[in-house]
Amino acid sequence: MSLDQLLLSIPPLAVYLVVALVVMVESMGVPLPGEVTLVAAAILSSRHQLDVSHLWVAVAGTAGAVVGDSIGYGVGHHVGRRLLVWLRHRFSRHFGAKEIAYAEAVFTRHGVWAVFFGRFVALLRIFAGPLSGVLRLPYHRFLPANALGGATWAFATTYGIYVLGTVAEQWLKAFAWAGLAAFVVGSLLASTLLGRRVRRAVDHFAEHHPKAVAAVEAEG
Repeated sequence: MSLDQLLLSIPPLAVYLVVALVVMVESMGVPLPGEVTLVAAAILSSRHQLDVSHLWVAVAGTAGAVVGDSIGYGVGHHVGRRLLVWLRHRFSRHFGAKEIAYAEAVFTRHGVWAVFFGRFVALLRIFAGPLSGVLRLPYHRFLPANALGGATWAFATTYGIYVLGTVAEQWLKAFAWAGLAAFVVGSLLASTLLGRRVRRAVDHFAEHHPKAVAAVEAEG
């Protein structure tokens, strides 16, 4: 079976469900590749013979983001800082003491704006729901920022990739899926560079605020 035949055999509903599920679980605080999944689905929607709707990809991404963040908020609100301790031990690569201290400083300082703009940054996207709950950000303020941020992120990403993917399909016909695969890699490069910039910001914060990092480490 060729790659084209394999992709044509995937039901569009399965694509939407996978996008919603992966983004939802990531938003709950589990480090999964939500953005990569959304981008991949948007690329599929740009291949018109696959019958995958870019509108429903964006809707699925929005639903996953809003529901996942809300679940993460609820858990963080009821469990408190014990959730951060559990995450630090369970996913130490993503939830180290300095990452938690940095994210907590950002969310404490910027509040709902951190919820909105954090949707566009991998590290803060994972923290948004659980940490907002831990910090007792009022839910009536959290929900609008969460919904608007999730919708903006999902629709902007999906429609941007869809438009670029449609153009790329016309220019890269001779390269078929190999060309589009290269396009996917290129489209994710900006996100990777942003992630590195955030990583440098985390290291800079830890260097200048050692007491905040030590306080997180002392929690368990």
